[in-house]
Amino acid sequence: MADNIVWHNHKISRADRAANKDQRPCLLWFTGLSGSGKSTIANALDVALHNRGYHTFLLDGDNVRHGLCKDLGFSDEGRVENIRRIGEVSKLFADAGLIVLSAFISPFASDRRLVKKLFPAGEFIEVFMDTPLETCEDRDPKGLYQKARSGEIKHFTGIDSPYEAPVHPEVRLDTSRMSVDECVESLIGYLLERGLINHKD
Repeated sequence: MADNIVWHNHKISRADRAANKDQRPCLLWFTGLSGSGKSTIANALDVALHNRGYHTFLLDGDNVRHGLCKDLGFSDEGRVENIRRIGEVSKLFADAGLIVLSAFISPFASDRRLVKKLFPAGEFIEVFMDTPLETCEDRDPKGLYQKARSGEIKHFTGIDSPYEAPVHPEVRLDTSRMSVDECVESLIGYLLERGLINHKD
């Protein structure tokens, strides 16, 4: 970091911005294999919170790679940098008082820990999409597993690149057994229980 860069403190705090929105800022970090339901559940929760009047923003893995991270590949190093950038962007959105939803495979536990350290205690919510590999591969919504099995794609998580499953996630969901609505209800219940959102009449 350059020596002549100094942090500038803002007069309006993240707490001020969140209070205006009647919510507490946080990051719901959806992690899991391709096809586990990360984007589907994150989108459904985004809609549910928006319809209840909450202020949210959703960051999705594929979408981010069209812009912010389009210069990165899928090597281990590229994945690490991808998650680092997303963590910093998520923090900026949370500083604006938003409830942030991030849907990324994020296969390495060390990367997820680095993102967690950016947030105050209780504001990083690891949502582990604990859907079995067999179910994810059967779905194969983008045809990626088939390409990975045939050798067309290298370093594919779950096939020839490891996925380090969370040991103690805040929320664990299995979309092979739970419907979209059940997953959303579970997440809303968690947010209410932790006081991150409030019951609205």
